[in-house]
Amino acid sequence: MNASRLFGSVIEAMEGSPLVALDRLTKASGVEGSILAKLDYLLPGFSKKDRAARRIVEDARRSGELRPGQTVVELTSGNMGTGLAIVCGVLGHPFVAVMSAGNSPERARMMRALGAEVVLVPQTAGATPGKVSGADLDLVEIEAQRLTRARGAFRADQFERDGNRDAYHGAAAEILAQSGGAVTAFCDFVGTGGALAGCAEAFVAAGANVRCYAVEPEGGEAIGGGDTSRPDHPIQGGGYSRAKLTHLNSIKLAGTVVVSGEAARETARMLARTEGVFGGYSGGANVAAALGLLRGREKGGAVAVIIADSGLKYLSTDLWE
Repeated sequence: MNASRLFGSVIEAMEGSPLVALDRLTKASGVEGSILAKLDYLLPGFSKKDRAARRIVEDARRSGELRPGQTVVELTSGNMGTGLAIVCGVLGHPFVAVMSAGNSPERARMMRALGAEVVLVPQTAGATPGKVSGADLDLVEIEAQRLTRARGAFRADQFERDGNRDAYHGAAAEILAQSGGAVTAFCDFVGTGGALAGCAEAFVAAGANVRCYAVEPEGGEAIGGGDTSRPDHPIQGGGYSRAKLTHLNSIKLAGTVVVSGEAARETARMLARTEGVFGGYSGGANVAAALGLLRGREKGGAVAVIIADSGLKYLSTDLWE
């Protein structure tokens, strides 16, 4: 993003977020090394998914798969849906967001404010609001498929479309340029796996020796082959206990990092208080994971993370109680 020029639409602002060194937080935590935070929560839709929403829609329009005025449907925890609501609104596509009722209500309100139709899918029996499991997401997927057929819609399909992964090549290039190539590791909380895979691909293509780690919630450690007995956790937007994700199929990871919901919550609060970075649960999880890496495998290094969404999307949750 070039802030010195006039943009033709807000879509052009869906890249180029700042990279900030969290030196106050690392000093307070007593770790050796640095954490470099990519502030994607400052993008127009308040999340990193703006990048993927833009890329998927633009790719489909170029190929002709998405026709002028055709409806777009996608399952979402709220972030991809917000990005798609913006992109579709600007480009003239009706958008239907299909979301679990377990996600925070701020997300649905924001999408509706941006012109989206929001379909909320009830959680599985006995599920806890604010803790969306893979089983809850499966119900959302069924409804998204039904609506795609019923509306003759284009399915954005963030779990499968290459555009989700390709969109983050730019994020990795920005991280390398903004850090002067100083970054030695990168970790990201996994939802679709698109951001982690796209950044990993771009680091390799650039010849940068950046070790990449998947961040998973405690009790939902499918990628690392750990405990999956407690898939309900408060870190919305990922951790669905899926060991096989298309975007990660060809990616060589340095490992995985497990973060508890409590650690994500407390780190997000610390991030806000010490650095003025008002991120959400997954941003807290990423920084907590980076702190863990600097205490062990990446001691003395420079770990890059993405602050994936805004704390404003969690005001009704226990994150800020």
